[in-house]
Amino acid sequence: MSISKMLLTQELRQSWRDYYQLTKPKVVALLLLTAWVGMLLAPSVQSQPVLMLIALCGIGMLSAAAAALNHVLDQNIDAKMARTQRRPVATGRVSSHQALGFALTLAAVGFVVLYSWVNPLTAWLTLASLFGYAGIYTMFLKRATPQNIVIGGLAGAMPPLLGWTSISGTLSAEPWLLVMIIFAWTPPHFWALAIHRRDDYAKVNMPMLPVTHGIEFTKTAILFYTMILTLVCLMPYLVGMSGVLYLAGSLLLNLGFISHAWRLKFADDPKQPMLMFRFSIYHLMLLFLLLILDQQWFWRWQ
Repeated sequence: MSISKMLLTQELRQSWRDYYQLTKPKVVALLLLTAWVGMLLAPSVQSQPVLMLIALCGIGMLSAAAAALNHVLDQNIDAKMARTQRRPVATGRVSSHQALGFALTLAAVGFVVLYSWVNPLTAWLTLASLFGYAGIYTMFLKRATPQNIVIGGLAGAMPPLLGWTSISGTLSAEPWLLVMIIFAWTPPHFWALAIHRRDDYAKVNMPMLPVTHGIEFTKTAILFYTMILTLVCLMPYLVGMSGVLYLAGSLLLNLGFISHAWRLKFADDPKQPMLMFRFSIYHLMLLFLLLILDQQWFWRWQ
């Protein structure tokens, strides 16, 4: 292979990686997991694997579009923060126009997929979630109030509801309980990271809670929210949506979360914020997988 072809191949690979990074794949994967759980818990007269796959593709494309828009809207901030300064738009490896075009294309295709092959309700709700995250949260709340992650967290909590409506075609109370779990989980998850990156947020005048109210106040808020989360996680069992397997697993996971929050508040370990942040990701993954395992176990014993 000639040197020019090798360079072209390397450029194409780097370009592909940059566009892939724009979609925040790890975040989208977690969102799709919660959407998938919403699908499996939704009432259905028969298994619908093809519909589920199509719905996951559409929801994934709109979620990836929201992530790419976040790169565009936050590029000036990203360039000044250690955690984000190597992002493709912040470094100029992908231009703002290219990233915007990529995001709008993903959003348009994802919306058409959901509207045409799933149902209009899911399409409009997913599009509303995109605007909630990229517009209301990123453009306004993130820069306006230390409660940004609390209020704006609703947009990121919607995937279980989207998964439910993609199968059932209707809104009901049960998926909102799953939304409330993610809504209560988001502040302690994100504030742990914000404590670790407090100086970065202060440098760009971002009113995150550790910047505006101090680290100790934020630690107390995290402990408070983990306790709220524990109570919210009981709701699927209390309304009959899940059984004892979920109840036991949920209590164990949330006791672990509270334990991390307690150590964060009182142990004065500089590594604890990131330890808690990483634990919170596994906590949410395992919690939603427990809902499915519990359902399968329940029906097996009927």
